[in-house]
Amino acid sequence: MSLERIKLWDLPTRLFHWLLVVLIIAAVVTAKIGGNAMDWHGRIGLSILGLIAFRLVWGFVGSHHSRFMNFIPTPASVRAYLSGHWQGIGHNPLGALSVLALLGLISVQVLTGLFSNDDIAFNGPLFNLVSKELSDQLTGVHKLSINALIALIVLHLGAIAFYTFLKKDNLVKPMITGWKDIGPIEAQSGKSVKGGGMIAFVIALLIALSVVFIGSGTWLPQAPKPVQSPTPAASSW
Repeated sequence: MSLERIKLWDLPTRLFHWLLVVLIIAAVVTAKIGGNAMDWHGRIGLSILGLIAFRLVWGFVGSHHSRFMNFIPTPASVRAYLSGHWQGIGHNPLGALSVLALLGLISVQVLTGLFSNDDIAFNGPLFNLVSKELSDQLTGVHKLSINALIALIVLHLGAIAFYTFLKKDNLVKPMITGWKDIGPIEAQSGKSVKGGGMIAFVIALLIALSVVFIGSGTWLPQAPKPVQSPTPAASSW
């Protein structure tokens, strides 16, 4: 059977994917270490926030297979996939659900982290915008949701292994190279990526940087430093 090579994933989508993998690992490690590593945990969280913001925008202005409208599953597509009648390239319906769930849980993680505290030395960059009680509640959500996120990541990795070793469909290679070899049936569902481009990339990048700036809290007014009373002069006798 002859295969056709198409460009499946654009460079911004691939960079987003692998940077997110590295940053999530770094975020988990720094959280486990604690102490001074929490400062890095906060910086990593802001970086993840920027990535998520970029991906959400890219889901509307990016290339064909990266756009939400082209892979958000419908009940009909899920039924077709489960019955073995779904045909397409890019994210299959269950894979699309996994992607959306991951984006949602990671968003919960970074947004709650902005307002969190550890009752010791670390406060999220937007901690001062909420009450201590609400911050504690969001911190609780931040700590609990990581378990759901890790479980979903494990499920995601299991699905990749299933497709690679049992269905002989390597999902990792196209996410590295961007290219995928498809058969004539798949070729009927789409061709190489279209859309995106430099203007769309710049727009998504600028929005992502703006979101990071807002999340960093650097725009918040700084609390005035307490005025120290002058040290009394030493007695001469």
